[in-house]
Amino acid sequence: MTGPAAVFEHVTKDYKTGALGLGRRRAVTDVSLTVPAGQVYGLLGPNRAGKTTLVKILLTLCRPTSGSVQRLGAPVSDRRTLGRVGYVHENHAFPRYLTPAALLEYYGALSLVPFEQVKQRVPVLLERVGLSDRANDPIRTFSKGMTQRLGIAQALINDPDLLVLDEPNEGLDLAGRELMLGIIREQRERGRTVILVSHVLPEVEQVCDRIAVLVAGRLVFEGPVADLTRGSDGAVRPFDRALADLYGAPAA
Repeated sequence: MTGPAAVFEHVTKDYKTGALGLGRRRAVTDVSLTVPAGQVYGLLGPNRAGKTTLVKILLTLCRPTSGSVQRLGAPVSDRRTLGRVGYVHENHAFPRYLTPAALLEYYGALSLVPFEQVKQRVPVLLERVGLSDRANDPIRTFSKGMTQRLGIAQALINDPDLLVLDEPNEGLDLAGRELMLGIIREQRERGRTVILVSHVLPEVEQVCDRIAVLVAGRLVFEGPVADLTRGSDGAVRPFDRALADLYGAPAA
């Protein structure tokens, strides 16, 4: 695609609170940003900064209180574009009686991928994530890291134009993290777009073309990583130090 992969314009989101839903908790305040197509875009911020709320709005899992969002050139209310999106969540809730092969076939059908294409992709994806030898084992026998690897394969079954990764390294070992970085780079090389939500700062610095930083629901920085790490005097600061300054907390 030639236009942006995602556009947020003056997005604000309030959640109802209290037993009667009369209270309000603001998660995101007047956020505007554009995710260019064909890039890896990092979404960063401390806990409760509003990152997952933006992801949920993009995926039509919740609606903004005000503002507008486009996904792959169409309003997010147009659910037809969801078939071109892949999503990796940090905590999967797969039916544990299914096998990996059956799960991928199921998600392929949900994404309206022709069955013959799904049958061809399943063994390739399971091999790619290192699960080909467990293709017919029930998911209930899997560790968290293996389930996360399966989640990566599930997100790729529809060959998505937009891949959304929300803390994708949760439960992965070092080899799994290298696998994830490799897949991110492969998607970019193919001209696909990746939105990466992560607290693993070295990996974000390695693969992201641009980043957006949220603090307390507000956008405090948007641009290339180099613009964040370059000080007003031209000196280059460590990535974690620059982020800590934005977060208002000392670097670890």
